[in-house]
Amino acid sequence: MDLGLTPVQTVACCSPLSREPLSQDVAEQVSLVLKALGDPVRLRLMSLVASHEGGEACVCDLNDAFDLSQPTISHHLKVLHEVGLLEREKRGVWVYYRARTEALANLASLIGGTAK
Repeated sequence: MDLGLTPVQTVACCSPLSREPLSQDVAEQVSLVLKALGDPVRLRLMSLVASHEGGEACVCDLNDAFDLSQPTISHHLKVLHEVGLLEREKRGVWVYYRARTEALANLASLIGGTAK
């Protein structure tokens, strides 16, 4: 069943795991976000972008942190963007990424929130 929400929007509307069980549909959407972060390269990219000065980073700033090709880095950034964890903006020939910190906060609340 399609919830009509992106994976990140689904995370935002969920109660903490300890409050009530997730439905199958919600669990499938949330798992897309967790799978995106489950790759070590994507987790590092997310951290690099989120902690970069000004809260955004150019793909050109990220390439040197990895022993990977630029197209591979771009693929991983695309995955993070598609699930809603990163925003992107093209400026000239470069693409700049910004972490959606509210999405990360919502994920933290979903996983670490406690029942009230």
